[in-house]
Amino acid sequence: MFDALTTLLAGTVFGLALAAPPGPMNAIIAEESVVRGRAAGVKAGLGAATADFVFFLLALGGVVAVIERLPLLHAAMVGVGGLLMLYFAYGAYADAAETFQGAGTVEGESKGFRKAFVLALTNPYQILFWLTVGVGLLEPGTRDLLALVSESLAGLLVVQTGSPALLVGLFLGIGIWITGFPAALTAAERRVNRLAPVVATASALVLAGFGVFFLADAAGTLSGLL
Repeated sequence: MFDALTTLLAGTVFGLALAAPPGPMNAIIAEESVVRGRAAGVKAGLGAATADFVFFLLALGGVVAVIERLPLLHAAMVGVGGLLMLYFAYGAYADAAETFQGAGTVEGESKGFRKAFVLALTNPYQILFWLTVGVGLLEPGTRDLLALVSESLAGLLVVQTGSPALLVGLFLGIGIWITGFPAALTAAERRVNRLAPVVATASALVLAGFGVFFLADAAGTLSGLL
């Protein structure tokens, strides 16, 4: 029971660590949260989390590994992801311009779920995660995490890989982030009236930067194949 609880908590911390770093997914969540409200931000987070669940199922069936063995397919996915990021960067810039003009919350249907879901499916970082760490999490066994730090700490924090507790904890951690992050942003936006356009502008820059990087990565892979 204690091992299962430890594994659950370790999985939750790992899920938070996976979801929290700045990147294209959090850029979309941030933009949707401050421009269209907390619910839109949560929807965008659910899009990214749904893509992670799809990768989890594909990794479980061994399908994800096919992408690694087909560099042309991998390059095509990265290239599509780069183009989509540039397109969504333009949308974030348009939202920023509208909020800078004093329009406040932008009206209209939120497309955050679809944007985050499609981008996550073409995100090489998420693909790489499920090809490496994700596959390791699915393989039954144990990992003595603190033993990697010092032999004197061996046995204090043993995590059971391949266990339901670890996988539940992983997605629980992701869930905590995709609900807590939009809530924190919208709370801050209510205190700082000019936060929405600033966040939307920053999101546009992040998406554009990753878009250019992904296109360059795809071009480099293709040039190596030709």
